[in-house]
Amino acid sequence: MLNYVWLGLIFLGLAAALSSDVLDKTTNRYQKGNEIQVSVLFNEPPDLKTEKTYDVIVKVDKAKFLKFYNEIVEKDVEFKSKVTLKKNDITSPIYFVLDKDAPKIWQKMAKVNGKEEDLTGELKIIKINEDLTAEAGLLLEEISFVKLKEVTNSALEYAEIAVKIALGLIGIMALWLGVMKIAEEAGLIQIIARALKPITKFLFPDVPSDHPAMGSMIMNISANFLGLGNAATPFGLKAMEELDKLNPEKGTATNAMCTFLAINTAGMTLIPATAIAVRAAAGSSEPAVIIGTALVGSTCATITGITAAKIMEKFPLKFGEFSAWLKSNVKFFFWVFGIVSLLAILAFTGILTLVKGALSFINVETLKTFIQIISTVAIPFLIMIFVGYGALKKVKVYETFVEGAKEGFNVAVRIIPYLVAMLMAIGIFRSGGAMEWLIFVLRPITDFIGMPAEALPMALMRPLSGSGSLGIMAEIISVHGPDSFIGILVSTFFGSTETTFYVLAVYFGSVSVKKTRHALPAGLLADIAGVLGAVFIVRLLFL
Repeated sequence: MLNYVWLGLIFLGLAAALSSDVLDKTTNRYQKGNEIQVSVLFNEPPDLKTEKTYDVIVKVDKAKFLKFYNEIVEKDVEFKSKVTLKKNDITSPIYFVLDKDAPKIWQKMAKVNGKEEDLTGELKIIKINEDLTAEAGLLLEEISFVKLKEVTNSALEYAEIAVKIALGLIGIMALWLGVMKIAEEAGLIQIIARALKPITKFLFPDVPSDHPAMGSMIMNISANFLGLGNAATPFGLKAMEELDKLNPEKGTATNAMCTFLAINTAGMTLIPATAIAVRAAAGSSEPAVIIGTALVGSTCATITGITAAKIMEKFPLKFGEFSAWLKSNVKFFFWVFGIVSLLAILAFTGILTLVKGALSFINVETLKTFIQIISTVAIPFLIMIFVGYGALKKVKVYETFVEGAKEGFNVAVRIIPYLVAMLMAIGIFRSGGAMEWLIFVLRPITDFIGMPAEALPMALMRPLSGSGSLGIMAEIISVHGPDSFIGILVSTFFGSTETTFYVLAVYFGSVSVKKTRHALPAGLLADIAGVLGAVFIVRLLFL
C-alpha cells in the first residue's frame, strides 16, 4: 500500500508542478522580456557624462504593479539598491534584496535560484527630472519552471530534514530504551501489563500478556495520551521491534502491528499542549478550551482506527466464513456501537455544552501552570520510578541502561532511508501544488459537512507533516484569531489526529516491514473520523 501512496504523492506533485509551469509559460506569468515602469530617487543629481555609481531608492506604484503582475499589494513597492551609469549609457544592472513585506510573486521568483532572497535585472532610465528623481523601466531576470525548481529544492530540503530527525532521535532513543531495559529486567513492565490485561487481550489477542512487546505498547500509548512525544516514539519503536520477534512472516505487518499503529495514528491525547501553546501565544482568552473538543475528536479517531483495523484484519474471508466471523465479533461491534451512541446522545442532549461552561470557570493561568508542571515533572518522574524500582530489585542499573541504550542508536540509524523516502515524497507533493488540486476536489464535500474552506488545508496537511500542519494552524489563527470558530476548529484538528505517514514510515521502517497490509487505510480512516468528530463538536459548541 505504501508503494502506491509513495508513487501517488510523487506523481501528483510533479504533475501539478509541470502543469503550473506550462500555464505560467503560456500566460507569461512572470512577464519575461517586459519592463515595469518605476520611479528612481538618486542620492545626488545623476550625470550621464561620467561613469558613476549612485545609491538609489526604486519605487513601483501599487496600481502599476497590479496591472503588470495582476497581483494586489497593499502599498507602493520600494527597495534600495545601487546603479552605475556610464557615459552616454542609460542602462544599468541592478541587484536588490527582498524584505519580508516584498510582494509574494517577487519572493517566489527569488526562491527559484535556491534559498536566496534577492533579484537581479536591468534598469533603463527614460527621463531624468530636476528633483533627483527619474522615470525608468525595470526588466527583471528571466524566470522559468518555478514550480519544478521548487520541487527540486523541496526534495533536497526534506531529505536533509529526514536525516536530522533520525539523528536527533539517537539521544532520545538511547535514553528511553536504556530506562525501559531497566524496567523490563526489574519486572515492572510485566506488572503494568498484567494490570491492563483485559484491555490488551482484546486489542492484541495474538501477543502474550507477559511478552515485552505488551509493556512497550502500553508505555507508548500512555506517553502519547499524556502528550509526552519524546518518550512515546522510543517506546513505540521498541514495541515494533518486539512485535517483529513474534512475526512469522518477516517484512509483512502483523495484525497486532496494524492495530497498534491505528491507535498511534489516531493521536488520542489528554492535553494537546502544542496547540494550547500556539493559541496562548496568539493571545487567546481561553487557550485550553480545546481540551474537551480535541478529546472528543481523538476519541472518534481512536474508535474508528481500532474498529477498521479489527474488521480489515479478517479479510479476505473464504467463502462461507462471513457469518462465523460476524458471530465471533458480536461483542466487539456491540461495544463500538454503545460508545458511539453514548457520544451522540451526550452531544445532542447538550451535556457537552455544560462541559464548555465548566471549562469557562477554570482559571486559564492556573490550567497553563498545571499543564507546564505535568509536562516538566512527568519524564523525570518516570525515570526515577523505573530506575529506582530497578535498584530495589537488585538490577545492575548502569550496565543494563547501557545495554538498552545501544539498541537506540541502531534503530535511529536504521529508519533513515524510510524517513528520507517518505518525507521527500511529501515535500514534492506540497511544493508541486498538488495540495491545491486536492482542496479543489474536496471543496464540495467540506461545504456539505459544514467545514470552512479555510480549514481544509489544515485537515489535509495533518496526516502528512507535523511541522507543516503546525505552520498552517499558526497562520490560520493569526488571520482569523485564536478564539474564532475557525481558530478553535484547526486547533482541534491538531489535537485530534496524528502525522499518519510519518508514523508509518518510522515505525515500519524500524523493523523493515514493506507490506503494511491494512495499517494505512485504518490510519487514514482514523484521521477522517477525527476531522469529522472535530467539525461536529466544534460546530455544536462554538457556532
